[in-house]
Amino acid sequence: MSDRVASDGDAVTTYRARLARSGGTRRPCLRLPDEAAVESGDLIRLVLDGTEYHAKVEGDAEGALIRGAADNRRLARADGEGANRLVEWVRGTDRETGQSVDLDEVTPGYLYGVRVPGRRAVYTVTRQPDSSLSSIAEGLDGDR
Repeated sequence: MSDRVASDGDAVTTYRARLARSGGTRRPCLRLPDEAAVESGDLIRLVLDGTEYHAKVEGDAEGALIRGAADNRRLARADGEGANRLVEWVRGTDRETGQSVDLDEVTPGYLYGVRVPGRRAVYTVTRQPDSSLSSIAEGLDGDR
């Protein structure tokens, strides 16, 4: 059985993230706080309204950011393929560019949740796969 944790529980660390514009586009992106245990190039899992997606952490002069969330790892690595679930989520909230959101660190460097401040979320904890298994899976994905 999977572990479930609440956003307001002791097992979750919450940071303040900010919605921003993605480069020259009008699409929103998520500007991550320096305290989050992520680096540019990381592939993480991102939970939006209870659904788990995949996201690639990128970096620019201001720090780490996420430009989109995808349905699977392959789409997260590809630029512009598939639906951008992060943009859909932002458009479905009352939040706008420049406003903050809560970033819940469920599994550091691997599983995060984003929510509107003041709302509570419950996450299903997924453990990060063994690094050797991840390498094999990434190698197989790269062959496609």
